[in-house]
Amino acid sequence: MLVLVAPGQGAQTPGFLTPWLDLPGAADRIAAWSDAIGLDLAHYGTQADADAIRDTAVAQPLLVAAGLLSAAALGDITPGAVAGHSVGEITAAAYAGVLTDDAALGFVRTRGLAMAEAAAVTRTGMAALLGGDPEVTVPHLEKLGLTPANVNGAGQIVAAGTLEQLDALQADKPEGVRKVIALKVAGAFHTEHMAPAVAKLEQAAAGLTVADPTLPYVSNRDGATVGTGADVISRLVGQVANPVRWDLCMETFKELGVTALVEVCPGGTLTGLAKRALPGVKTLAVKTPDDLDAARALVAEHS
Repeated sequence: MLVLVAPGQGAQTPGFLTPWLDLPGAADRIAAWSDAIGLDLAHYGTQADADAIRDTAVAQPLLVAAGLLSAAALGDITPGAVAGHSVGEITAAAYAGVLTDDAALGFVRTRGLAMAEAAAVTRTGMAALLGGDPEVTVPHLEKLGLTPANVNGAGQIVAAGTLEQLDALQADKPEGVRKVIALKVAGAFHTEHMAPAVAKLEQAAAGLTVADPTLPYVSNRDGATVGTGADVISRLVGQVANPVRWDLCMETFKELGVTALVEVCPGGTLTGLAKRALPGVKTLAVKTPDDLDAARALVAEHS
């Protein structure tokens, strides 16, 4: 059984979209999406520097566009399940047929702008904690006023809060945590700091045309497999201010009997987590078009 997954914010790197625009029709699709959402995706994906694509309002549409482009390049495949990490859930929702590609790009543009606006209210950020026991780490974070915003499994939790709270964490790490790494994101996503963005996404969601998923869709909220499009959208709206439970998503993959995992562009992060948390599962990160043949072979073997 194959699961197709899409990465979240922070996976983008300068120029990562460049080789994809050489695929037949890819440049035209990116241009059409750019016109529709008022953002030059080709520029940001090929020429912009790391600071420019760290901007939440830029990074999120760029990631969804790249994910959809690379998934389409795999051809007509039918994975056993789909999922995405944070903003990658919108990519997964489009792949599962809940949203059209155009609707997904419009929705993620609203999400990125709303979250960027919410992040500008208070100086906040996120940091990854490597190692440690969640039962020790989570209470320690809460004591410091931080939120365990991403519980990723495989010994990784991402804390989010104000910059002062994150400074306190660097000076007072939970027992067993080897390292605290500041992430290149613009705010404390998946926390109460994003509450203003929820209201804006609720308004945007009301205008969407939604279908039920054609594939099992695994949700970040609790790792549940969601059966209706309305429930998928409701979860996408609320998720911006609530923790990502990727650990529970991977538990669901196990229960579904996953034997292979393919991560769409810009792949790598979720593949790394799967290698540690899902032993015996074959993994492949689609980073450039050069990875497509190997991905198709893995799909053919496991889907």
